[in-house]
Amino acid sequence: MKIIHTITSLLLLCVFGNTSVLAHHSHSTIDRNDVRVLRGIVTTFGWSMPHVYLKVDAPNLEGKIVEYSIEMNHPASMSERGWSKDSFKVGDVITWEGAHHRNKARAYSSMSWIEKEGVRIGNSSQDQVPILPSTDLTGLWDRAPNQPTYSPPGFPGNFLLEKWSLTEMGEALVANFDESQNPVLTCGDPGPPKSMTLPYSHQISRVDDNTLIIGRDLMEGQRVIHLDRRPASAPPSKLGHSIGWFEDSDLIVETSNFAADVWGGHTGIDSSEQKHLIERFSLSDDGLSIELTITLSDPVYLAQPVTFTHLWIKTTDRELVQTPCTQESAQLWIEAGYN
Repeated sequence: MKIIHTITSLLLLCVFGNTSVLAHHSHSTIDRNDVRVLRGIVTTFGWSMPHVYLKVDAPNLEGKIVEYSIEMNHPASMSERGWSKDSFKVGDVITWEGAHHRNKARAYSSMSWIEKEGVRIGNSSQDQVPILPSTDLTGLWDRAPNQPTYSPPGFPGNFLLEKWSLTEMGEALVANFDESQNPVLTCGDPGPPKSMTLPYSHQISRVDDNTLIIGRDLMEGQRVIHLDRRPASAPPSKLGHSIGWFEDSDLIVETSNFAADVWGGHTGIDSSEQKHLIERFSLSDDGLSIELTITLSDPVYLAQPVTFTHLWIKTTDRELVQTPCTQESAQLWIEAGYN
């Protein structure tokens, strides 16, 4: 069945919500009620995964010069808004607005805008480019705004994993959950289904009559969907081996031949070699969104299969962004959550 939706409001949020989008992935330790405008000298500009960072020598509230860390979004999102790895160099004098860390002694903030030499950086015309609907699932797709937060029980916004039936091994993972286990902190990149719900752009391409490709910003490799249903010939991997077919206009993808994967099931839930995945891609009537229905089986961590949905919205077509992860950026990301 086709999706019944009001896609216009979602697209308007993406087009006019640049400030909130830039801050969307900031830590909960950022105080949205403490927004400051600061000025200083760039000491480091890190264009890398998991997030872009600036380090700036600037005065704190007491007038003492300290090194601020400014947290931004990942490189792909920043590129869409007109940023690049050459936007800043050491010694640049900048002014920026951002929400400060809740710990007022920490020189750490998010960013809503930055100016250099009186010019605001990142004023992109990207949003003026028409977003063309898809007729066959191909094109570039973003995670829709306001997607539910998938996190273990006891964490704000959780609604999913508390409904999952877990094995003892799965329950142990949830009971011992800590954000420091996030594989991105060691530059890891989980496979599906976790990879399909991350806040990066996905690109679906048709190679030939027998092959579809699903790529993603900042993902190692691509998912190959074999429409001729050929059997696996390569060793197990995080991406697995996928076959696909169409039911009416919906694409059904079945994936197996997985390697064990940290958080390969979902946030806080690892996956094993026995993971099995069924995905249904349903294109909306207007061609501007895809509802992705995922059924995950893994007898090592799940007592029974689970099914959940995820929504993608069409965005302006462009090349995917591939930027390496660095341990320095990953360390800054985890340090931001320290109180």
